[in-house]
Amino acid sequence: MAGVVVCHGSATVRERLVVTSIGVPSLAPVRAAATADELLALARRIAPTVVLLDAHLPGAGPAEAIRRLRSVAPSAAIVLLAGPDDGEALDRALALGARGFLAPDVGRAELAAVAAHVQASPVSSGPPGVPAVPHPASPLQETHVSRADAGVAPRQGEPNPVLTKREIEVLVGMSHGRSNAQIGQELFLSEDTVKTHARRLFRKLGASDRAQAVAIGLRRGIID
Repeated sequence: MAGVVVCHGSATVRERLVVTSIGVPSLAPVRAAATADELLALARRIAPTVVLLDAHLPGAGPAEAIRRLRSVAPSAAIVLLAGPDDGEALDRALALGARGFLAPDVGRAELAAVAAHVQASPVSSGPPGVPAVPHPASPLQETHVSRADAGVAPRQGEPNPVLTKREIEVLVGMSHGRSNAQIGQELFLSEDTVKTHARRLFRKLGASDRAQAVAIGLRRGIID
């Protein structure tokens, strides 16, 4: 485990995220960077497992930071720290291989759930400058939503979508970092049936992948 790097331009946000990450054992050790250059310097010493990246990173910006990071730590799981108005930055980050996004004020439980998922679903690395793609066994390949949906964050006060009991059970399994096969064994369902439930709940939540679905589910109180 090479830990997490919190890369954010705001010292206040960065320090809060460091404290939050320290409370998640699977993310240890926790390191911090304020710029893309600092992030690259840390990654060259010890390649991180997870990078929490500011959608408004000063200087090089998040897209360039991702491109440069891919040449140094191609297997790092990058999660953008973005808000509901950061759709354009999120689109670029996803196109470059980012795994999803979290709000900068993410809580410890939500961060732990997302960390469990991205660490359980490795990315395969390509040559420098080429975006990393999901590992063939990764559940992130199970569904694709529209480009517009991928950048939509839940709005406060927005009513929760109506999920079936099975969809909630599948979402809970995802939050524990379980694969579709493992969820199917627990619920006595085939893997294909679990995938069908996953596609439906992704569509209802407006999520582009498992990490984002879990993040939305936690933020809206659908799961805990």
